Amino acid sequence: MAYQNFTFDVDTDGIAIVTWNMPGRSMNVIDAKVTEELAAIVERVASEAAIKGAVLTSGKDAFCAGADLAVLETSRRTFAELMKSKGEEAANKQLFEDSRKFSLLARRMETCGKPWVAAINGTAMGGGFELALACHHRVASDNDKTRLGLPEIKVGLFPGGGGTQRIARMLQPADALQFLLKGDQLRLSRAKAMKLVDEVVPQADLVAKAKAWIKAGGTAKAPWDVDGFRLPGGQVYSKGGMMVFPPANALYRRETYDNYPAARAVMQVVYEGLQLPMDQALRVESRYFAKILRSPEAAAMIRSLFVSMQELNKGARRPTEVPAKPVKKIGVLGAGFMGAGVAYVSAQAGIDVMLIDRDQETADKGKAHSQKLITDQINRGRATAADRDALLAHITATPDYAALKDCDLIIEAVFEDRAVKEEVIAKAQAAIGKETIFGSNTSTLPITSLAKSFKDPKRFIGVHFFSPVDRMMLVEVILGKKTGDAALATALDYARAIRKTPIVVNDSRGFYTSRVVGTYIREGHLMLAEGVPAAMIENVGRLAGMPVGPLSLNDEVAVDLAWKILKATEADLGPKAIDERQKTLLQEMVEKRGRYGRKNGKGFYDYPQNGAKRLWPGLADLQATKLDPDSLDVEELKARLLAIQALESARCIEQGVVTDMREADVGSILGFGFAPFTGGTISYIDGMGAKAFVDLCNRLAKKYGARFKPSKLLRDMATTGDSFYLRFPPEKRKAA
Repeated sequence: MAYQNFTFDVDTDGIAIVTWNMPGRSMNVIDAKVTEELAAIVERVASEAAIKGAVLTSGKDAFCAGADLAVLETSRRTFAELMKSKGEEAANKQLFEDSRKFSLLARRMETCGKPWVAAINGTAMGGGFELALACHHRVASDNDKTRLGLPEIKVGLFPGGGGTQRIARMLQPADALQFLLKGDQLRLSRAKAMKLVDEVVPQADLVAKAKAWIKAGGTAKAPWDVDGFRLPGGQVYSKGGMMVFPPANALYRRETYDNYPAARAVMQVVYEGLQLPMDQALRVESRYFAKILRSPEAAAMIRSLFVSMQELNKGARRPTEVPAKPVKKIGVLGAGFMGAGVAYVSAQAGIDVMLIDRDQETADKGKAHSQKLITDQINRGRATAADRDALLAHITATPDYAALKDCDLIIEAVFEDRAVKEEVIAKAQAAIGKETIFGSNTSTLPITSLAKSFKDPKRFIGVHFFSPVDRMMLVEVILGKKTGDAALATALDYARAIRKTPIVVNDSRGFYTSRVVGTYIREGHLMLAEGVPAAMIENVGRLAGMPVGPLSLNDEVAVDLAWKILKATEADLGPKAIDERQKTLLQEMVEKRGRYGRKNGKGFYDYPQNGAKRLWPGLADLQATKLDPDSLDVEELKARLLAIQALESARCIEQGVVTDMREADVGSILGFGFAPFTGGTISYIDGMGAKAFVDLCNRLAKKYGARFKPSKLLRDMATTGDSFYLRFPPEKRKAA
C-alpha cells in the first residue's frame, strides 16, 4: 500500500521502519490524513506475523511540530453546523468522536501487541510528542536544538492525545502538573533526567539503536498496562496525594485566577484519570478535551496566538514586490539598556552589529550586557562557551560612526528626546550608504516628524522594541507618511531574522501599543484618585487577566516618563486632552516626592535592596477619599481595566492606526499582556459582541466619564451586528 505521508519498509529482522515525511511541508504535523494513514500502518504492523516491531522516525530535520490546528477548527465548524441542524446532543457526540480519533490511534499503537520505538530526530511538540509517549521506547538523536514538549496550554487547549494520562503515570503528580500547566519545552538532557526519553544517541546511530531495542526483546506493553503497576506518587486518595492536589489547586487559582478553562481541565483530568484504568482515563481526557475545544477562550487563543502569530511571523504584511534581502549587518545607536538588548538579539541571530555610543567606555558597557546575558545562559546549561565567543564576535563596540558603513539597517535607540535623536540621525546619515534603512526605536515621538531630519524619508521607519528585548517577543513597526516599501520589507525581514513577531501600524501619538497600554495605566491612576485602595487596584488588574497591576506596570516603564508624556500631550493638544486628576497624582509623585518608579527604587511601590517590592504606604496619604473595598464591585473594576484598552484599540482601528485585526490582537497580548484568554483587545470585543460591548461602555461612561464613550464605528457595528474580523478581514498576501 502506498502512503502519502509515510514510507514503510521492513528489514530482514522483521522490523518495520516507518518514516514520516509529509510532502510540501518543512515540518511534519498531525492532520486527518496523517491520522488515517498511521492508523492503517499500525493495523498492518499488528496483523502481519512477519513484523516483529516498528520504529517510527522522521524524514525531516524535526520529528513533528504537533497537530495542524486547522483540523480542530474544522471540528469546531462541524459542531456549529450540527448544533443548528441536529441539536446540541448530536453535535456534542460528533465533536467527542472527532476529537478522540488521535487518542484512539495512539492507544491502539500502545496496545497492538508489537513493540514500537520512537526514533526522535529533532523537535517533537504537542501531538508529535504524545505519539512518542505512546511508543514503548524513546530514542533521541543528540542535538542541542531538539526540544520536546506539550505546549497546548499556551493556545487555550491541553494535550488531548493521551498526553495528560501518560505524563501523569510517568512523573510524580506535582511534576506532571507543572509540566502540563506550564507547557515548557524540554532540552534532551532534562527530558532524559525525567525519563521521558530513554536514550540519547548520535544521529548516525538513531535508527540502529531503536531497532536494537526491539531485537533485544523490547516489551510491547506500557508500564501502566502491566499487572501490579504502581503510580509514581501513589494513589490520589493517600497521604502523598493529599499533599499534592489541594495545594496544586490553590497554586492554579493563584496563577490563573480561573481565567483559563484548559488549565482547570488539566487539574481535573489528571485528578480523575489517575483514579481509573488507562482506557477509561483516556475517555475522560477526551471528554474534557471536547469541552475545552468548544470554549470561546480556546477559539480566541488559537486564532491569535497560533494562526495569526504564524501568519505575521511568516510575513503576512511584507510587501510582496520587494525582493528578499538578508540583513547581515546593522548599526545600533545607543548602548544603553535598550540598545544593548537589540545588539544581543541581533548577534544571537548571526547578524554583525556595530554598537555605537558617545565614547568607548560606554559602548563597551553595552557589549558587556550581551556577555552577561549569554553567561547567564551558560550557567543555566542553555549555551556553551563557544556560543558566547561566537555571539560576542558579532558585536563591535565603538564611538566611531564610520563603522556604520555598509550596514543594511540602523536602529536608533538613544534617549527619548527629540534633540538627542536628531543629533545621532545627523551623524549616522553622514556615514551610511544610499540604500541603508534607518529605524528609530521610539515609543512616543511621531515617526513622520523624526523622518524630517533624515535625507530620504522613504528609508525611515519606526522599529519599536519592548523591554527587556531578549525576552519580549514583539516588535512594533511604524510607518511614517513617506516610509517606502523597501524600508517596511527590511524591518520585517529583520524581525523575522531575530525571531520576533512584528506588527505594522501607522504613525500617531503613542502609535498603538504605547497608546493603548497608557489607558490601562491611566485607569489605575484614576481609580487611586477616586479612593480605591491601591492593593485592590493591583489585585483586580491581575484578576482581569493582566500580568501585573497598572501601578506596578507604571513603575516598570517609569513614573517620570508617564509624567513627561502627559505634559507633552497637554502642551501639544491642550488641557482637554488630559485628566486633571492624573496630572495632580503624577505631579505629586514625580516633582514633589521624587518617586520615578523601579529605576530609582521608589514609585507606587518601594523596592528594598533585600526583599520583595511592596506598595508604598504613602499612597494612602495622596487619597482625599478612601473607599470601603467591601462596597466596590470587583467585576466592574475588572471591566473598566479591560474595556478602556479595548475601546482605545477600536479607536486606533477607526483612525487607521491599525489596519489588520490580527496585529491589534497579537500586539496587545505580546506587547503589554492584555488578558491572553480573551484573544486580545479586538477579540475581547468580538467575543462579547459589539452591542454588548457598547452597552458596557455606555454604562461606564455614565458613571465614570466620557473616556468610556463608544466611538461611531462601535455604535455602527452594534446596530449592524458586525464583528471586527468580519468587517475588516485580514488581507490575504503571499508570505515572503
